[in-house]
Amino acid sequence: MTVGVGLIGAGVISAHYLGNLTTFPDLQVRFVADIDLDRAKARADEFGVPAFGTVEQLLADDGIQIVVNLTLPSAHAEVDLAILAAGKHVWSEKPIATTVEDARRVLDAAEQAGLRVAVAPDTVLGAGLQTAFRAIADGRIGKPQTATTMVLNPGPDRWHPAPEFLFQPGGGPLLDLGPYYLSTLVTVFGSVVRVSAVGSIARPQRVVESGPRAGTTFAVEVPTHSALLLEFEGGASAQATFSFQSAIPRAGFVEITGTDGAIVLPDPNMFEGASELWTTESWKGVTGQDKPVPEVIEAVGATAGRGLGVLELARAIRAGVPERASGALAAHVLDVMLAAETAAASGTSVAVSSRVRAPEPLPADWNPAERTLA
Repeated sequence: MTVGVGLIGAGVISAHYLGNLTTFPDLQVRFVADIDLDRAKARADEFGVPAFGTVEQLLADDGIQIVVNLTLPSAHAEVDLAILAAGKHVWSEKPIATTVEDARRVLDAAEQAGLRVAVAPDTVLGAGLQTAFRAIADGRIGKPQTATTMVLNPGPDRWHPAPEFLFQPGGGPLLDLGPYYLSTLVTVFGSVVRVSAVGSIARPQRVVESGPRAGTTFAVEVPTHSALLLEFEGGASAQATFSFQSAIPRAGFVEITGTDGAIVLPDPNMFEGASELWTTESWKGVTGQDKPVPEVIEAVGATAGRGLGVLELARAIRAGVPERASGALAAHVLDVMLAAETAAASGTSVAVSSRVRAPEPLPADWNPAERTLA
């Protein structure tokens, strides 16, 4: 039997989700809810979803088992708690909450109710990263020891029609972009135990540059550049930089070095892309300014896009196994990001108290287009 899905929040990102969720044979999207009923109806009509209305109406639908929460970050925790109180599982956009306490409230409520909470990003389930994870798990670079990750751009005020929330608490490049890259690092290295960081605000005010509100000025309330040094439980370390104040855009990347080689992962903000593998063995005989050519590892697996995590959650529930993009992983990543904010503000390193088990890679033949729950 297919798993019934409802979606709360009919904004820009909902089109990406619905474009995929409505094509997965294991899922049935039944309802779109939004405080703006006209927007909910338009989105439901666009993707052939049979019903639209209020959040209360969605939560009253007994045919819905999983609710996708696409509200603003500041509302994630309260909406998740309402979903759990209605007896339904949660898929939430990132971050899981804006405080460690709220994240804990959500996870505790789910545990007490016997329900699941899973959280974006589900890019970590895409073919690009999963292929790289399998290569690392197979020992292609030896034991992972260090990593460098970075993503730089001028900021979403250049393209988003209502970017203010991305420059308020719960936003900024750290909480907006950080989950993609930190989730990737935690999947490889396990739990972060300590963070050092610096942050800055280049411009205290920004201007909306596109859409009907172009020219509107708004205040910047959080750092628009964050640089982190991460220490992991097993002794590994990583550097991470997230910026909304770089005129030189740099697509996100993750480089991981192990005892026997290194691997360059595709952008963790994407679902596909090849990896480059460099090994110490390939350097034998190389002299002067030359360097070996890396082995290109083409992505194998699912590249459908946003919504893969909802499907993986549904299948995990039915199989009685843990979901990979878990609420526990998201809560740990939030803990790391908030520790980084504290470290930047205080000028000291900050311990991270939570711990999480890194999920196993998906099988290469995991197929979202297959009907498995009939």
